[in-house]
Amino acid sequence: MTKAEIVAEIASKTGIEKGAVQNVVENFMEVVKNAMAKGENVYLRGFGSFKKHKRHKMSTHKRKKRLRKDRHKKK
Repeated sequence: MTKAEIVAEIASKTGIEKGAVQNVVENFMEVVKNAMAKGENVYLRGFGSFKKHKRHKMSTHKRKKRLRKDRHKKK
């Protein structure tokens, strides 16, 4: 489902003009994006949560293996 489809369905169900609905949806997305950019998690009860994933460090073994592979490609 696209953002336009979400806007159209909400407008249809509520009777609110599409332009107003689009403004609300875009502002909602901006608030979520900004919160996550600050490292905050966003919880929407009954819907789900948006969490910033931590990068997992590569093990030393995998890192060495990748380095060997990369050196081999360069030759």
